[in-house]
Amino acid sequence: LDHCGLIPKLVKDGFRGKIYGTSATLDLARLILLDAAHIQEEDALFKQKRHMKENRKGPHPVVPLYTKEDAEKVFPMFHPVAYRKTTKAAPGVECTFYDAGHVLGSSFVEITLKKSGEADKRLLFSGDLGRAGRPILQDPSFFDMPDHPVDVLVIESTYGDRQSKPVEDVNDQLSTAIKRTIKRGGKVIMPVFAVERAQEVLYRLHVLMEEGKIPDNIPIYLDSPMAVEATAIFKKHPECFDKETFERYQRGEKLAGLQLLKTPDESRTLNTLAGPAIIMSSAGMCNAGRIKHHLANHIGNKKNMILFLGYQAYGTLGRQIVEGAKIIRIFGEMRKVHAEIESIQGISGHADQKELLEWFSAICPPPKEVFVVHGEEKAARTLANAIRKRAPESEVIVPQYGDSYPI
Repeated sequence: LDHCGLIPKLVKDGFRGKIYGTSATLDLARLILLDAAHIQEEDALFKQKRHMKENRKGPHPVVPLYTKEDAEKVFPMFHPVAYRKTTKAAPGVECTFYDAGHVLGSSFVEITLKKSGEADKRLLFSGDLGRAGRPILQDPSFFDMPDHPVDVLVIESTYGDRQSKPVEDVNDQLSTAIKRTIKRGGKVIMPVFAVERAQEVLYRLHVLMEEGKIPDNIPIYLDSPMAVEATAIFKKHPECFDKETFERYQRGEKLAGLQLLKTPDESRTLNTLAGPAIIMSSAGMCNAGRIKHHLANHIGNKKNMILFLGYQAYGTLGRQIVEGAKIIRIFGEMRKVHAEIESIQGISGHADQKELLEWFSAICPPPKEVFVVHGEEKAARTLANAIRKRAPESEVIVPQYGDSYPI
């Protein structure tokens, strides 16, 4: 959502151009934007009713940023592109997409500016870069093309100040957390992102059951209509899979004990569920969706575990819980935190500092200018300093909000 969530507002405000993306990206974007619009409409209605009941009025009208109707106006502007196929995006502007290995269909983009009588100018935009060795998706591509010198690089820095645990450690951490919770008769509540994270966790659970590292009779609930639909989109795009996943896909393997929940009534049955279980629900940072209901019903029980899988942004409910809040607010009510809180970082889809520097170092010769973006300030500045040491000939800039630079 952080990559496409404002497109309907952009269109609502007058944008009429083309929107390029890989086929998998555009399929997921349709799902994400409709879901975002639905949540905004639902939240606005809920808040309107609460304010009416409490006879209070805020300083701003409670309206959604955009509606489902606004989102649907975006889709005719979508134009799918294939990896490594150059597209003329505008007069004098060409773009080429490369697999970023972050989520299904994700890309980094080479943008070439052509002007008559002048040398081409090349800008490389990293988007979010993934990690090598993760399940399902192919590893991120490298831009190792000396015949395509890069003038300007815009690179993300989400994990620019840290080293992630090895990818292969994640399954051990996951199995240990699940077995510990099962032993005391509790439930594992996993806030997951409906796109990519949910599918990766299901894959890992399948492998753990296959290897006998967690019981194969524990019920697993994927309580997210959006995640269920996203899983169907994953199946539609096996061209993005790595070799092992593609072979499993061809064999038609399925996860034992998995139940896909779509309706609110199905979701509510989990409130009174007896015995151990794994409940996966979106959103991944607990800022919306059904996960808030599961937290409200389970976070007060010390037998349960709230298991976070990856980064929690500042200002989110997930961040408050991970940082050790003893009391949290959900649906306007304060609730005590008694459940065990656990966090597994190695499952993140973001490249860490070492991987970002490896990706950067493949660009030869080094870019003339480097803009370090998409990270909290400490992470951005740490990565910028590491890039300066790696390529002292490059000008490295950490731009601030509202800054402008000529390209």
